[in-house]
Amino acid sequence: MAEYIESLQRLAEQFARLGGVGKKSAMRMAFSVLDMTEDGAREFAQAIIEAKEKIHLCPVCQNITDKELCPICEDSARDKSTICVVSDAKAVISMEKVREYRGVYHVLGGVISPLNGITPDKLKIKELLERVSDGSVKEVIVATNPNVEGEATAMYIAKILKPLGIKVTRLAYGVPMGADLEYADEVTLYRAIEGRRDY
Repeated sequence: MAEYIESLQRLAEQFARLGGVGKKSAMRMAFSVLDMTEDGAREFAQAIIEAKEKIHLCPVCQNITDKELCPICEDSARDKSTICVVSDAKAVISMEKVREYRGVYHVLGGVISPLNGITPDKLKIKELLERVSDGSVKEVIVATNPNVEGEATAMYIAKILKPLGIKVTRLAYGVPMGADLEYADEVTLYRAIEGRRDY
């Protein structure tokens, strides 16, 4: 029956565009919107528009922020001599849950994946090189996922940074090969940070 209500179907199709949302979940979400008050639906729509308008990349670390700099780059207590390189903003959130890492981050905006047309020049690697060029960075921790693309990206970064005399380490994963950082618990991530190794 729902398929015949064009506006409901269109709404469900929009939810289905979100990563990891199947057709049934999308339809459930569409019905949840119908259950909202008109004011609630406007607030929901406004929150989406506002997020798209205000959130941008931090000019220093390439993480997402709605201020001039992200809160981590703004924090003077963070150790700027250690940079943890991650593939996306979700990984920063996961790492921050550990509350043990006091360095800063660099978000690549993806991983090297030739099959998907993602080459090193499409990532924020040039920006990383600019950050380490002044000699103040002592260590770069590569925290990409332990899968083929993540490993290829880690090897590429190690190859370009090592000649600059920067210590490059890789997380010692208690996370199984092929798993994503965003699904790892705090203890596993803490052990991974503590047990990092030279690359």
